[in-house]
Amino acid sequence: MENCSGHKMKVRSEEERRKLTNRLNRIEGQVRGIRGMIEKDTYCTDVLVQVAAANAALNAFTKELLASHIKTCVAEDIRAGKDETIDELVATLQKLMK
Repeated sequence: MENCSGHKMKVRSEEERRKLTNRLNRIEGQVRGIRGMIEKDTYCTDVLVQVAAANAALNAFTKELLASHIKTCVAEDIRAGKDETIDELVATLQKLMK
């Protein structure tokens, strides 16, 4: 699906939107917590542990979104004969694996 400016769009169910938003809210809270730790001069190792937790949470979000993308957008496009979607997926995976 594309909007009027030509950008692709994905219509998500309310449940999917809620799950993704909840994950992002938790990640945002973790990042704010890390900022607070820096402002309070928290010991580096303690901050790094929290950064690792935030990275893990962001990776979990990425995996969930990628799985949804493959199961819906990619599968639908392939069924419709839009093989260029495979190239787009490969390019996306290459970016994610940098």
